[in-house]
Amino acid sequence: MVQQLERLEVQDYRSVAAQLSQEFAANAVERDQQAGLPQYEVSRLREAGLLTLVIPREYGGAGESILAAMKVIQELSKADGSIGQLYCNHLGLTTLAHVSGTPEQKEYYYRGTVEHQWFWGNSINMRDTRLKITQDGDRFRLNGVKGFGTGVPVADQRMFSAVQDGVDVPYLVVLPSDRPGLIFNDDWQNIGQRRTASGSITFTDVIVEPQEVLGYPNFPNHAFATFLGIIAQLTKAYVYLGIAEGALSAAQEYTRSQSKPWITAAVEKATEDPYILQHYGELWAGLQSTIALADRTAIAAQAAWDKDTALTAEERGEVAIQVFATKAVATKVGIEVTNRIFELTGSRSTASHYGFDRYWRDLRTFTLHDPVDYKYRDIGNWTLNQALPTVTQYS
Repeated sequence: MVQQLERLEVQDYRSVAAQLSQEFAANAVERDQQAGLPQYEVSRLREAGLLTLVIPREYGGAGESILAAMKVIQELSKADGSIGQLYCNHLGLTTLAHVSGTPEQKEYYYRGTVEHQWFWGNSINMRDTRLKITQDGDRFRLNGVKGFGTGVPVADQRMFSAVQDGVDVPYLVVLPSDRPGLIFNDDWQNIGQRRTASGSITFTDVIVEPQEVLGYPNFPNHAFATFLGIIAQLTKAYVYLGIAEGALSAAQEYTRSQSKPWITAAVEKATEDPYILQHYGELWAGLQSTIALADRTAIAAQAAWDKDTALTAEERGEVAIQVFATKAVATKVGIEVTNRIFELTGSRSTASHYGFDRYWRDLRTFTLHDPVDYKYRDIGNWTLNQALPTVTQYS
């Protein structure tokens, strides 16, 4: 495992992620059962040099492509969906000041993340408007609650959305971990993604400096400012694909070592059972075709990202359609794989110490944040009417 940050430029990041994924897989079932804060996971990501993966080289980062970043997310998600979620959120947050901040904020947060190896967490849930921001002289104050976040209690930099009375567009604020007035309520009791520290946060008179409000006093309205939300959709698709790959790999190992053929199969080994072979073939083919689609979409997203502020609304919309299609298919394939592996492994594989159910639990907990029916609707509207989807700064 490469741990020295000065070797960033010569690292094979996917190889590093694969090694780290194997390490995480060794105790993934135990960590899922324990839940708790992902301090160990974040420390290993930092030690592996993965926190600055997409930060441009001119600011000291690795400057890796979107596709390279997606493959790292995919590798990490094979071992643990919680790690995939934590890491994909982190990567997006490291670039948010680039698209939504001032030039000074962009440079400060890029360079700070490299210099201090900051890990980022957030609670940017636009439908939860209980967190209020008010002016207090030259500063602001936050009061209220955010219903859930990702990685906030273990993050060095924490990003939140807050609303101000009479202002339509929510504010985005970035707070350091030592800012007083925040209480993490440790109330994440969901069935999956149990190591993401996704509980609610209470704010009491939390001070916000003007430079900690991204883009203050105005939010940009060009196409590039809304593009990061599309990239975030793509990162989630790669989490789903990684989880599905991990599930299929775990099932294969079980089938080879422990499964027995069905009584009527007339074969000696489960690996010769025609029923099992057919289902593995179907799942593998569906997964591989979706990965190919996702990789093609990541390349298209990179071309759009490279346009920066020259990106047009039409170009943004065309990439959004590709991303929506990728996410919709990845959701469908991921659910199918994580559900059907039990048909291939049999009833004994449902024992809790195997933890095969965690793949489905992690995937469903994540996918329900964004029902794909609405993605299919946008895709259908595009294919029939050439209508580009509505894209917001936070979608």
